[in-house]
Amino acid sequence: MKLLPETLVVAGLGVAFGLLANAVSPRGLALGQNYFPGSASAPPVTATPNVSSNAPVANTSTSPTETAEAAVFARLQSKGLQPATLAEVQQLLADPRFALDQIVVLDDRDHEYAEGHIPGAYQFFHYRAPEFLPTLLPVLMAAEKIVVYCGGGSCEDSEFAALMLAEIGVPKDKLVVYAGGMKEWKANGLPLELGERKSGRLAPATR
Repeated sequence: MKLLPETLVVAGLGVAFGLLANAVSPRGLALGQNYFPGSASAPPVTATPNVSSNAPVANTSTSPTETAEAAVFARLQSKGLQPATLAEVQQLLADPRFALDQIVVLDDRDHEYAEGHIPGAYQFFHYRAPEFLPTLLPVLMAAEKIVVYCGGGSCEDSEFAALMLAEIGVPKDKLVVYAGGMKEWKANGLPLELGERKSGRLAPATR
């Protein structure tokens, strides 16, 4: 009967000695480390296709500009706003409804508006909204589509302006945000209208 307690004592001392030796050894095991990551919740491994080294490889890399644009588009969509590319804005400007104010473009900038804006765009500087809304609101409510832009790049004023218009009753499904804004418009050398809307004074954009 005395043999069992003595055996347990010896076994306990052996375990303790082993743990101590592992702790002081430079090659000891890290006891908290998972040495078998694939054995628990790791995702299943899929077979890699055998591709010849001579086969063309698709380029899936994206530029920083494309990545930034995708992030902005995702943010706008998460707020219920429709983002638009430059090509889509140009298509809207070429639509006959643009000349009838059924498609309206809003420039959300201050003094920069007179220095050059998208031809036919109305000025709507949302930081001074009460100055513009009495004239603009009837036009916006009657329009089928409203494109809002600002300086572009890191400027988010067009987004804020669109959200403000939605808050005062302009249907969100009408609102389109051209996030590229004036920065992208100028970078593509597109024409600018100087002074007031419909001034007839056009100038090429300087890149």
